[in-house]
Formats: sequence, C-alpha cells, structure tokens
Amino acid sequence: MDTDTILSQLTVHFREIITLEEADIEAIIPALEIIHLKKKDFLLSEGQVSKHMRFIVKGSLYAYYLDEKGRENTTQLGIENWWVNDLYSYLSGQPSRMFIQANEETTVIQISKENLEMLYKKVPAISDFWRLKMQTAYVTLQERTFEHSRVDAYTKYRNFVSSYRNIEQRFPQFMIASYLGITVEYLSYLRKKHLSDVS
Repeated sequence: MDTDTILSQLTVHFREIITLEEADIEAIIPALEIIHLKKKDFLLSEGQVSKHMRFIVKGSLYAYYLDEKGRENTTQLGIENWWVNDLYSYLSGQPSRMFIQANEETTVIQISKENLEMLYKKVPAISDFWRLKMQTAYVTLQERTFEHSRVDAYTKYRNFVSSYRNIEQRFPQFMIASYLGITVEYLSYLRKKHLSDVS
C-alpha cells in the first residue's frame, strides 16, 4: 500500500463526518505520521504517556492491561478505519496503564497532540471532528459500563456480534472472551447457542 493510498484512506474517513477543502488536506498531510507494525509489535506500553491519536489503515490492534495476577484484560479491539488509543493517558498526560499491541501486520496513521492542537487552529473542522468522536466514545463507554453490570453474557455476545460484524474472526477467542468478561469455554458455548438461534 503506497503512501498516497494510506493518507487518502484517512481523508475519506474525515470527510464522512466533516467538510474539508483541498487546502485543508494540504495542511493536514504534513501533520501525519505513518507507522508499520509487525504482529505482536507494541504501539504503546504500560508506563509510557500516550501522545498521539491513532487511526488503523490496515490490520488490527488490541488494548489490554495486566491485573495483579499478570492476566491480560482486553479493553479495546480495533480494525481498519477505527481509532485506538489510551484516552486517559492522552488527555491527562499520565503514564498509560495499558498496552496497545498489533494483532496482525498493521499500518497506523498517528497525529501527535502538538500537531493536532495546531490543526485545530489551521483547520477548524478538525476540531469539530474530534468533538463528535469524543462524544461517540463517551456514549460507547457509558453503554459498555452499563452492559457490563446489568446485562447477561449471552446478550453481551449478541450485541457484540451485531455491533461489530467483521471483527470476531479477526481476533483469537481468548481476546474476545476477555473483552466480554467471560471464559473461552463460555464464549464457545455462547457462539454455538447464537448460531443455533439464528439458523
């Protein structure tokens, strides 16, 4: 995938939400950085401060933290055209408590906090884009928090499958199970039940 194709994927993504003129695109392009990751490469590690917003062009990423027993707890999954980041670290400037790792060979476009602040002034529509993105992220987090405490595991799984139709086959079962807060064995049971219900 050449550089122009990679960058145009992000500009198309921006234009799904905001209006951008060619002059805006010319201002945005120099602020972007393209990162290529091999499978298992880290984009962010615990203890680092997240200083970039990150857009997945190709591949997939997952975010997780380690509990007191050293077990991975998956908090985010991301595929093409998704943004993945530790927003707490990015917004607070505090060291991250998470790892963000490539699940497969992945290409990411990242924008540093400094460059993004500069773009807010040069291209005001970018500020609108992030305001809308942050609102959506907050609503999603609230929904997930509510679902985690009040919804049964089967409903969680069905909601996951219907909301993220192309994602389940991209990640190992243990990551999906961790994301849903269940065991791999129970995930297998729920998957079979769901297939039976929809067939």
